[in-house]
Amino acid sequence: MSTSGLPVAFFVTGTDTEVGKTLISCALLTCMTQRGWRSVGMKPVAAGAVLQDGVWSNEDVVALTGASNLPALDVLAAHINPYLFQVPAAPHIAALQEQRQIDLGLIVSSYEHLSKQAQALIVEGVGGFRVPFNDTHDSADLAQQLQLPVILVIGMRLGCISHALLTAEAIAARGLTLAGWVANCMQGEMAYLLENISALQARLPAPLLGCIPRLEQPTPEQVAELLQVGPLFGQFELVSSNSITTAEQ
Repeated sequence: MSTSGLPVAFFVTGTDTEVGKTLISCALLTCMTQRGWRSVGMKPVAAGAVLQDGVWSNEDVVALTGASNLPALDVLAAHINPYLFQVPAAPHIAALQEQRQIDLGLIVSSYEHLSKQAQALIVEGVGGFRVPFNDTHDSADLAQQLQLPVILVIGMRLGCISHALLTAEAIAARGLTLAGWVANCMQGEMAYLLENISALQARLPAPLLGCIPRLEQPTPEQVAELLQVGPLFGQFELVSSNSITTAEQ
């Protein structure tokens, strides 16, 4: 654990849906496990599920669990994914369709439970930073309650600069730290990619953690090799089987 007594933890959000948050989250978990940390990925809200062997399953949750190395993950399933909706829609719509209500307090409680078990935690948001959960709260409210530094996944396509800068402003408005950002070329290399990345580097108050090219069948291990996580993890070191501390500068 860090000197604060809490695990090394980050909230992963994106400029939009389908920009590769889960892939980057799994890659970050891989980087954590490679450091010998007991790590777990959390997906507080997931919308879109299929029935497999009598159990409803979401592919993002399955991927995050697969990239985690915390023991007894099956026992922790309800904390890893407190809210799973069958309908592939925005959370507030999916919850309404299933006549359920998303309670931020329950999510925070699940996070606290996981933080007692893990040395490192990745919390993956849903959609963009301000996706509604209900009439009064959204994903940004959850990030604010968890008080985690944020990692922004930017889908590199036309319009991404404005989306990224607006998201960064929303993160700052919640009093949160943008810890880093990833340029993800999921849809293929965009025109003037380097120019767009340079514009983002000049304007975002956080380090670029990596530029991920379009990969046909990307794996977390493959993407982890493309990430520069020194700015994120460099200050932490494993000092025992049970603790992580801040390394001396």
